[in-house]
Amino acid sequence: MKARIRDTAATPTAVATAVVLTLVLAACGGAGTGDDPDGGNGPRIGVLLPDATTARWEAQDRPLLEKRIKELCDTCTVEHANAKGDVALQQEQMDSMITKGVDAIVLVAVDARSLGATVTKAHAADIPVIAYDRLAEGPISGYVSFDGVEVGRLQGRALLKAMGDKVPGAQIVMMNGDPSDPNAKSFKEGALSVLDGKVKIGKAYDTPQWRAETAHMNMSGALAALGADSIDGVYAANDGLAGGSIAALKANKVAPLPPVTGQDAELAALRRIVLGEQYMTVFKPFKPEAAAAGAMAVAAARGQSLGKVATGRVPARGGEAVASVLLTPVSVTAGTIRDTVVKDGLHTVRQICTPQLRAACERAGLT
Repeated sequence: MKARIRDTAATPTAVATAVVLTLVLAACGGAGTGDDPDGGNGPRIGVLLPDATTARWEAQDRPLLEKRIKELCDTCTVEHANAKGDVALQQEQMDSMITKGVDAIVLVAVDARSLGATVTKAHAADIPVIAYDRLAEGPISGYVSFDGVEVGRLQGRALLKAMGDKVPGAQIVMMNGDPSDPNAKSFKEGALSVLDGKVKIGKAYDTPQWRAETAHMNMSGALAALGADSIDGVYAANDGLAGGSIAALKANKVAPLPPVTGQDAELAALRRIVLGEQYMTVFKPFKPEAAAAGAMAVAAARGQSLGKVATGRVPARGGEAVASVLLTPVSVTAGTIRDTVVKDGLHTVRQICTPQLRAACERAGLT
């Protein structure tokens, strides 16, 4: 029988990266120690990711999570699975982890509501579940993410600024995220809190599984319904939807392009920003997010309290308040790429500035 994790209350707050890392290190014995109290019979930790269409999950989050877990527990074993956007497949993956008897699960739910039953099943088997980046329903033990409402506010403010003197009265298209993702609701809430009363929403779409091709199709429909000359801006909830929307605008010969928002600081999006095709993205530093989740997973797998890792508590979906770490997102435009994503090490200037983008990068101060 696995030991139940002990939890303690902490003061709720959104924290800076350095503070989170300090708390994580203090809670787990410091970086790079490899200290493991399990006597060589280390815990097994499942990492369940939602899809392969959003670049961050496999390119950023997975390696960072695995690295941090191994730094804190050199005898821990990480078992990874990707649901590829399939709810039934992720339910099967959860069941498999429970059957194997893993000691903790880091879960990015494809559909928060649908995964509630398997989260409950894990809880009954004494397997703590750490909800990563988005809340899941059921008795989760911890939660690590960013302030989703603030993400939407940053996007909304940037869009208003980019549309300039067309506000008030500007007409926009909203390309919202997957309605089954709780974060998408938060992003939309934050954006509307800024945009309501200042713009007209000509068309608004939800985008199941965050698919760029769906955004492309919907933007083509919006252009047909509204007319290219009447779209002053595009709220796109993440960079994949931004890319699909921009591709549709270009295919329909829209010039100049209206300002388009985004999120996740994907490499392709940064290149579009340098070129002037996308106005902004939201950078969510993945390193501190993965560091906090890795620390929570190791502590939970060992039956230790999450209170020393957490910086606050949030109401869980369908359960009591749980230990949490909420980080602060950062708005990125062409002029701030160097001081944000480059400075943080997410991407290098060389990666962003291909030979074809040399002149655009010079204009953006990225030479």
